[in-house]
Amino acid sequence: MRAFCLVFMFYLFNARLTPAWAQYHYQSLMNYLENRMLAMEERISLWHEQSNRYNSELKDFRQQATDLMERIGKDHGKLRLDLDEAGVHVERVEREMDYIETQNSPRPCTKAEEKMVEQKGTPQHDRKEELSPVTGCLDIVSSISAMKILKRMGSPKGVWTRDAVTANVYMFSGTEGDTVHEYSSVSALSSSPSSSRAISLPTFWNGTGNTVHNSQMYYVSEGSDVRVMKFDLHNSSSGDSAVFPLDDRSPVYTLNPETVVDLVADEEGLWALYGSKDNINLAKMDADTLDTEQMWDTGCPRENAESAFVVCGTLYVVYNTRPPSRSRIQCVFDVNGMVTSEEAPLLYFPRRYGAHSSLRYNTQEKQLYAWDDGYQILYKLTLKQKLWV
Repeated sequence: MRAFCLVFMFYLFNARLTPAWAQYHYQSLMNYLENRMLAMEERISLWHEQSNRYNSELKDFRQQATDLMERIGKDHGKLRLDLDEAGVHVERVEREMDYIETQNSPRPCTKAEEKMVEQKGTPQHDRKEELSPVTGCLDIVSSISAMKILKRMGSPKGVWTRDAVTANVYMFSGTEGDTVHEYSSVSALSSSPSSSRAISLPTFWNGTGNTVHNSQMYYVSEGSDVRVMKFDLHNSSSGDSAVFPLDDRSPVYTLNPETVVDLVADEEGLWALYGSKDNINLAKMDADTLDTEQMWDTGCPRENAESAFVVCGTLYVVYNTRPPSRSRIQCVFDVNGMVTSEEAPLLYFPRRYGAHSSLRYNTQEKQLYAWDDGYQILYKLTLKQKLWV
């Protein structure tokens, strides 16, 4: 444009000189302008061609993307159908496996009063000669041989257990309260839930870490301190209590955050499970004085743990997922060092409804009393001898 102005000014200046000179420069200016217009038209034409090509390519891309999305949608639908069908097959296989395990195992725990199938093992007089210097029990869980869903009552989370001495059954419904329901037997709970005797405790219990051992009730009460409380079921009176030495109040299990101390019992007595930063710790307690006798870092992670139980001094930690799937015993810790997680079998619980909020081991029946999303469930355990190292 600047060149055009210069030429035009030059033309005006020279137009005053001679007509021939003006005519010559006028023609030159016209030629220049014509050439510039042609160049602009060529460039505009090129832009139009490129724009049309880009529009065409964009349309092709949109069509390809649409076709691809349609194929992806169809493939997604087909994959979803395949997954649903696979899920049906897996559920069928699990049911068949549970059925086979039930058929090939001792009789399922149909009534708590019935005597469970006797465990095959070393005769008693031979076992006494093989007792460990730390513990007198040499059994380890080898399988979960049967399951019985007894009832659904109470809150989604809770505890139910049976006293190995009196055979009375006790229910803690919910994650806090001051009332416990006592039943004369498992069949009484199943057939007549309203026949319970309500026991009022002097303080609230918190979490699902309560248990009954040798006709003594042990529960956790949280206030300014975390205290382990003892209640005598013979005379309905309060017993000793002790502050449990916690560095913090980390939940024992991340899938049950209401429980900071889980009290369990086995053939060796009373145990307490509590959480550290990452792992689950185990403490042996004196059932009479509630003194803490010894403590262990089990190395079992708290993450995705839902509950645990102890059999013959061996801790079994049960894990699950969010949302709940099949529970499994994935970490084992033996206080005597006779069993490791690598040596212990990976055990899966039969398919069920949700996640265990509590598991209580009965030393007489060799079975677990489980609370699962409001369902009261019995699991029959098969035990075998630990390998002597």
